[in-house]
Amino acid sequence: LGDIGKLGGPILLQILIDMTIAGAIILFAARLFGLSGKLGSLLAIGTSICGVSAIVASKGAIRARNSDVSYAIAAILALGAVALFTLPPLGHAIGLTDHEFGLWAGLAVDNTAETTATGYLFSDEAGKIAVLVKSVRNALIGFVVLGFALYWASRGEADQVAPGGRARAAFVWAKFPKFVLGFLAVSAVATLGWLSKGQLTNLANVSRWAFLLTFAGVGLNTDVRAIARAGWRPLVVAVIGLVVVAMVSLGLVLFTSRVLGWSIS
Repeated sequence: LGDIGKLGGPILLQILIDMTIAGAIILFAARLFGLSGKLGSLLAIGTSICGVSAIVASKGAIRARNSDVSYAIAAILALGAVALFTLPPLGHAIGLTDHEFGLWAGLAVDNTAETTATGYLFSDEAGKIAVLVKSVRNALIGFVVLGFALYWASRGEADQVAPGGRARAAFVWAKFPKFVLGFLAVSAVATLGWLSKGQLTNLANVSRWAFLLTFAGVGLNTDVRAIARAGWRPLVVAVIGLVVVAMVSLGLVLFTSRVLGWSIS
């Protein structure tokens, strides 16, 4: 939690602005190309927050189809690999500093693994900053997913919100991704120094195995033929999202760093 605090208020504001722009761009492109609303929502959630984790977390909350989830995950992973090989050379060509590139990678790359690798391919310092920025985006999963769940419920395409304050509170609790509470709890424990580095490493390994089980669960319920029937339009939307979000986030980084003088402490 202290690492996130090091980013400072201006950088946190920049992250929120970039996430909002990324989500809006994807939703607009999805509507323009005639994608289903929920596939567009999954792509927007994956692009604006943390890729695969956010998509998996949102599946049940918005009652998305398995084929839409699988397509969104495939698109995010494929485009993350593209960013991994294109952003570092571009960063060097543009003349970005380690701090600028780390912030750009943390804002522009969707999936956490690709974000980390992209940052460290540029430099160790850029990698550390990319991980910090990405951690902030990851921490916002619950709130964004909850917002989309409420939106689809209001349209009658997810579990409805019953009238009354107690019923509404129960709906919010049912839709809120409970793993966010675990994320905050473990972060607090790590911040207070109650666990050794070895114990933290063991917890991280458990997390990776649990995530593999989640992937397996999605895969076992996926019909590849249904993904193929989705056609080329979802991929085009994802590509548009990658390119536009990368350009917008780069513009934000250069403007805030070189014009406003914002930096990471």
